[in-house]
Amino acid sequence: MKEQRARQILEALVNGVDPLTGEELAPGTVLQHADVLRALLAGVCALEQMAARAQRRAQLPGNVGRAWTAEEESTLVAGFKSGDFLADIAARHGRTVRAIEARLERLGLLTPDQRSTHDSFAQPAPAGAPRPRPP
Repeated sequence: MKEQRARQILEALVNGVDPLTGEELAPGTVLQHADVLRALLAGVCALEQMAARAQRRAQLPGNVGRAWTAEEESTLVAGFKSGDFLADIAARHGRTVRAIEARLERLGLLTPDQRSTHDSFAQPAPAGAPRPRPP
């Protein structure tokens, strides 16, 4: 069953409609219990999130999440050292600018302060620590 059809069925049940016949369900059915409705709505929400995630994933470059090869790293370093724009390097490699900057940082060619993107996995600063100022 496709997610879209599953969502249609769940939404029909939430609305008190038989998803197969389109007829209103009889009063007093289990679907009128709050916990059952919440569970159905949670299912609808989960399907919506899956669809949104798939749509975002489809918009990402082709090599997102793939391991870097030695050849790809050497091409990256050569492009960076020759002054190519990071967006152009990212497009050639089928990766995001964030991935390019992260790899350059890992290779010691870029410092965290030089990045235009930020590492979302970095540990937060301790409470009370001064915040870095934007460049």
